Amino acid sequence: MVEVYSVTVDCTVASRFARTVVTSKALNKANASQEIFFEVELPKTAFISNFSMKIDGRVYVGEVKEKGKAKREYEKAVSTGQTAGLVKASGRKMEKFSISVNIAANSTVAFVLTYEELLQRKMGQYEILTRVTPKQPVQEFQIVADIYEAQGLAFVEASATFLTNELLPLVKKTVADTKAHISFSPTLEQQKKCPGCEGTLIDGDFIIKYDVKRGESLGEVQIVNGYFVHFFAPPHLPRVPKNVVFVIDRSGSMSGIKMQQTREALQAILKDLHEEDHFALVVFDTDISEWRKSLTKATKENILQATDYVKKIKDRGSTALNGALLRAVNMLKEERKEGKLPQRSADMIITLTDGMPNHGESNIMKIQKNVQSAIGGNMSLFCLGFGNDVDYSFLDVMSRQNKGLARRIFLGSDAALQLQGFYDEVSSPLLLDVDLRYPENAVDLLTKNQYSQLFNGSEIVVSGQLTDNDPENFLVEVLAKGVRTGQKTRISAIYPEKDYVFGDYSERLWAYLTVQQLLENRDIGTTQEKVNRTAKALEMSLQYGFVTPLTSMVVTKPESDSSGPLIADKLTESTKNLQPCCLEASYQRMMSLSKTFYDYKFVHKFSLTWFCHVSQRSSHLRAVKAGQSSFY
Repeated sequence: MVEVYSVTVDCTVASRFARTVVTSKALNKANASQEIFFEVELPKTAFISNFSMKIDGRVYVGEVKEKGKAKREYEKAVSTGQTAGLVKASGRKMEKFSISVNIAANSTVAFVLTYEELLQRKMGQYEILTRVTPKQPVQEFQIVADIYEAQGLAFVEASATFLTNELLPLVKKTVADTKAHISFSPTLEQQKKCPGCEGTLIDGDFIIKYDVKRGESLGEVQIVNGYFVHFFAPPHLPRVPKNVVFVIDRSGSMSGIKMQQTREALQAILKDLHEEDHFALVVFDTDISEWRKSLTKATKENILQATDYVKKIKDRGSTALNGALLRAVNMLKEERKEGKLPQRSADMIITLTDGMPNHGESNIMKIQKNVQSAIGGNMSLFCLGFGNDVDYSFLDVMSRQNKGLARRIFLGSDAALQLQGFYDEVSSPLLLDVDLRYPENAVDLLTKNQYSQLFNGSEIVVSGQLTDNDPENFLVEVLAKGVRTGQKTRISAIYPEKDYVFGDYSERLWAYLTVQQLLENRDIGTTQEKVNRTAKALEMSLQYGFVTPLTSMVVTKPESDSSGPLIADKLTESTKNLQPCCLEASYQRMMSLSKTFYDYKFVHKFSLTWFCHVSQRSSHLRAVKAGQSSFY
């Protein structure tokens, strides 16, 4: 038999930058070799930065390589009849890292996976979520999180969906001014559903939520090892009124539950509008129609009338997306031209569609060009793609071309909540056209410092390298609409305690943020701009050992194992019909196709699943023919 006797999750957060190390140890007690699987779900916005296996004192370490080189190694292994497993899969919020290895009799194996992520603030808090489904009690089980925020901690909460009255006291939390330590470590007996039972109570989400203290200044700057990071989320700002046009797909493919959930979500969203807001409704199929010909102030009476209109929306016809979006843009432009909207207010379009445009203009590149030209940088476009069949990449690029972002709405009973949740994120702009400026002679290698908007409960993060040896003269100029412009302030630098946090976190935070932004924008701009961004993202991914969409991690398995290298890849939302994971399982072939989704969430998500499959090796040698497992 194989015994998984130790599983630990150790998360260290330093100034919102989280490094999580997952370790699992197992012992093969049998007299024959056994196959062991290690599986971990990690946030889609995280980058794997290290993986290793220690087997009988020998360490096998994964190596990050350019994707083309990793692909050639993989194909070579497949062409020779070896089982080269692809170490990736996907769910709604997570991506999965899986690996199997054959362990000799009476031998041990330790798996260690490390990934890194910059936590993003959502609705006034950061969240670390650990999903644990161990399937069986484990002798040594521990979740530990150490949080260090030099600004000071405003609050720290820890909970879990599986906590019983008996388990609740095992959640230990110690909070000082700038530090917090959270741990959860039930014994083997405490994990069991009942004395003598094999099942475990540990099945669900372990959740940590926190926020930091915020002064009245224009943010906090932290400096470590020659790199700075500026966190910008000034408190007590009044919200900026918004003018929003909802563009709703009512084509035939929206029939049934999709249309019902859309109506439910719209009714809830309309109720959340503030009276100083203006709104309009555009619905489209083959035809395009408006609730009213112009935007309307969000009075109680108008909201009630709009809600009655929404209740009667029926699905029919084809998808005239191009015309509907241009209609929405023109409505906002006309209202602006006639001076009917507040001077300092945010213009935005929120569109929901589940399919490809197939009526009127259907060329997606032409639609992107038409919309970008019509908007002219004067409003934000947010696109919601409903379901798996929508061309998400098309919506994603079009949103980012127009100061917005896209989100996939997954089919399910909670789709209406997903729609409303997305709206909640963008419904309260505080600042528009935010420009954070730093002295040119004092900083270098600056990350993105211009943002279309700052929403309530969110945060802007800018990082760079210091070239000035006098950080006390660090001067930040903030230009934005919504407060008086041209503010200059001398922000005092904070120097985090180097003996507490991992020493290179500030540089890796900068590298993570830089690579993430390069990847997000590598399909926008001129051909040369796209090439340059891609090349720079690849260079930095290799330099810092990040598994990104441009790199793969090659995991070479022990020589005693008949299989070749395994390849760990980073998923993207636009990747479709990928083979999930061709791991060796004597009782099962995991050869089904799956679609992958890259859902940007402003939270830190982590889930852990580990399990152990055993099989006698004798008659279970596998062979995968060339071409059966092409994942690129």
